[in-house]
Amino acid sequence: MSRVCAVTGRRTRVGNQVKRRGLAKKDGGVGRRVTGRSKRTFKPNIQPIRVLTPEGKVLRLKVSTKVIKRGIITLKVGDKTVTFPLVKAVRGRNRAFTKAQKQ
Repeated sequence: MSRVCAVTGRRTRVGNQVKRRGLAKKDGGVGRRVTGRSKRTFKPNIQPIRVLTPEGKVLRLKVSTKVIKRGIITLKVGDKTVTFPLVKAVRGRNRAFTKAQKQ
């Protein structure tokens, strides 16, 4: 499966790693010169989590840590968008916990 956040759509991006030589002007040099550029990738911090929806269902999602810190999930379900707080689902079949969440 790819490294894409299910909520924000963050994915691997491509950029350059820039090599420089010389001393900066502010430090008394004649300036920094670029001597090479090579490709590199910027990978988002994607974590697999189990989310408890307001209906009591458990969804397995791959989300970025920014979403986990924010604590709010916005998903597109059919033709409408649903926003609900992030509640991590407990492992196994803990029926008492899921019943308490429904009430």
